[in-house]
Amino acid sequence: MSNFASKEAFEIVKEAEKRIEYKFKEIDDICEYNQFKVLNAMQNNRLSLRHFTESTGYAYDDEGREITEKIYAEVFGGEAALVRPQIVSGTHAISLMLYGVLRPGDTLLSITGDPYDTIRSTIGINDKGENLGSLKDYGVAYDKVDLLEGGDIDYDSVAKKLTDEVKAVFIQRSSGYTDAKALSIRKIEEACAFVKNIKEDVIVLVDNCYGEFLEKREPLEAGADLIAGSLIKNPGGGLVSIGGYIVGSSENIKKVAARLTAPGIALEVGANLGVIRSYLQGLFMASKVTSGAIKGAILAASVFESLGYRVFPGVDDERSDIIQAVVLESREKVCAYCEGIQSAAPVDSYVTPQPWDMPGYDDQVIMAAGNFIEGSSIELSADAPMKEPYIVYQQGGLTYEHSKIGTIKALDAILKIDR
Repeated sequence: MSNFASKEAFEIVKEAEKRIEYKFKEIDDICEYNQFKVLNAMQNNRLSLRHFTESTGYAYDDEGREITEKIYAEVFGGEAALVRPQIVSGTHAISLMLYGVLRPGDTLLSITGDPYDTIRSTIGINDKGENLGSLKDYGVAYDKVDLLEGGDIDYDSVAKKLTDEVKAVFIQRSSGYTDAKALSIRKIEEACAFVKNIKEDVIVLVDNCYGEFLEKREPLEAGADLIAGSLIKNPGGGLVSIGGYIVGSSENIKKVAARLTAPGIALEVGANLGVIRSYLQGLFMASKVTSGAIKGAILAASVFESLGYRVFPGVDDERSDIIQAVVLESREKVCAYCEGIQSAAPVDSYVTPQPWDMPGYDDQVIMAAGNFIEGSSIELSADAPMKEPYIVYQQGGLTYEHSKIGTIKALDAILKIDR
């Protein structure tokens, strides 16, 4: 494989892999637990072949849709769920969650700083001032509390800002395009208990993207009221081509469903269009696929940490999403890293990724993603906003082996610059 990458790159990765083998047993234990949880939910709800039948049109009494949502509710610890192909992305799912429970005059308080770039447009706080149809446009106010240095929640400031006007508290589990650590379930539980002790009726909303199946519990089991995410990330297991989910209390899910469809029909309509088999098979595979992705993330951390690059999370840091960030401090190295990941892809491996003005982002973004499903972040990918300190974010890998191959190629591209 000498024409694939340099011998130096192979040797560095081999040594890095040896250093992290002790981490894999813990990951395998979590995978096994979550595999049982998913299997148990499918058996408890008597999943049958008949549930995979395609529905069209209004799709009244769609058994497949209904059982899928019951299974999701059980797996994620909620009373009800909305799991639909009509939800086009994680941003859409999170937006539905926000629009479902917030009304004009309410305030949304984010206690993990400003959220991921695309959600800022939903709130109405993006740098480009594009507020049409945003929460701001509908008269919903927004406030935030930035995370403390080190990534902890600033509870003193949260207590001051948790006023009577605050209807919902927003928590982003993943680090997004920041250098903060993803919030563990333990920290989410602390946050939920803290805010509800001050304001019992506040609704805690969690952006759960990239975090599903990283731990044995999910945010609803830690006190959150609603969670949302994308099916082309962790829970789809790499098999789902479109869709998103929201899980929580029955009352709140009805509100969200009324926003997705219309008041009066809410949860009762929505054709499954033949996706139910992939939704449930993907969910069945999700814990295993996610465990491979997190092993790949730790490997990338071990590799680049050994070369003196700042990485977060570090090898021994607590993890609650599949994202691995590497601080490259160079536009050239960011592009090279993404080119390396792209060259390891099964699809479009010959393409050279370029920074571009991606919709919903304030800065140009470069994305390497030679995936079977466009935008599927559980498949191996890497992306970066083109701004200092030039941090690249690697995630996914349908298998640990593919994630490892991508790291070898990315490393080789960086070594060529360093030589």
